[in-house]
Amino acid sequence: MLNRIERTLVACNRWVLILLLLAMACIVFANVVLRYTTGDSLVWAEEVARHLMIWGTFLGAGLVLRFGGHVAIDNLHTAVGTRWARVLRAVVVVGIGVFSLVMTYFSILYVWATRFQTTAATDIAISWIYSAMPAGFLLLFIHLLFIVRSYVSEGRFAESAEMDADAAASL
Repeated sequence: MLNRIERTLVACNRWVLILLLLAMACIVFANVVLRYTTGDSLVWAEEVARHLMIWGTFLGAGLVLRFGGHVAIDNLHTAVGTRWARVLRAVVVVGIGVFSLVMTYFSILYVWATRFQTTAATDIAISWIYSAMPAGFLLLFIHLLFIVRSYVSEGRFAESAEMDADAAASL
């Protein structure tokens, strides 16, 4: 049951990111084409593309964490013995968990504080854009919970056929 929830979460997270990137690419492409063919551009295109990028960044952070794609310095826990390496990884996990929960709380306060501000071109509430922060940090925490056991005990992240974190880090 938990594996099905995890697979569904990862699949939904990926599809939302794909749709966000697709929408952002289409908007930017249409804006560029219109600018060079007609001399006019979409007034709202840059703003909406920026907001989609914000949402994509925060919603994608959990997936990147899950597959070990974030920048990390792992020399210390590879240099010490197995027991101390587990302790170090547990400290890292607790630090990331506390950070993501604290950021979830404070970003909710920030969203609440900006609920009456609107964007310039589209006139939508800034709080809708900033809602990406609590959603992203909470999703990051949930992804962390799914990988915590294998990461602390073995230093392993989730496997993915689409992404090789070690190869990406070596570029």
